Amino acid sequence: MSLTELLDSWPEKFRDHPEGAELPSHHDHCLGCGAQNPHGHHLRVFSESDGVVATHTFDDRHVGAPGIAHGGAVATVFDDLLGFLLYKVGQPAVTRSLTIDYLAPVLLEVPYQLAAKITGAEGRKLFVEAAVTGAAGEAVARARALFLLVDVAHFSKHAGGPG
Repeated sequence: MSLTELLDSWPEKFRDHPEGAELPSHHDHCLGCGAQNPHGHHLRVFSESDGVVATHTFDDRHVGAPGIAHGGAVATVFDDLLGFLLYKVGQPAVTRSLTIDYLAPVLLEVPYQLAAKITGAEGRKLFVEAAVTGAAGEAVARARALFLLVDVAHFSKHAGGPG
């Protein structure tokens, strides 16, 4: 998919979707949610009244210490999940900061529940948070992030790399 095609698809994506609806991937090769990325997490994210949710199982592609997901893999999932909140605000944004608290090992081959929500907004700033929880509801990781709302031209401007 070309950059133009991708950007042309955004009006359909960057809008609120009905509760329970599966949200469209950011694009087919997105590291977090792209179905065509062989190294990706292939997240399937769903709209919820106050945010977004997903279920995810880290596998051998995401290993850090034996049996445990790499912290960077967990960070990737958080960043991508939080990016789905942008569909609710109807505008693209970029990650300005992402802070993660690792509360317990995130194990491989264990299904986890993911949830994210918007906690505030101030001008172009969007404050968001998310959690990864196990089957018993215990949080194993939490994230807070600041996103900056941008217009579509931001992506066209930076598509060619350093200028």
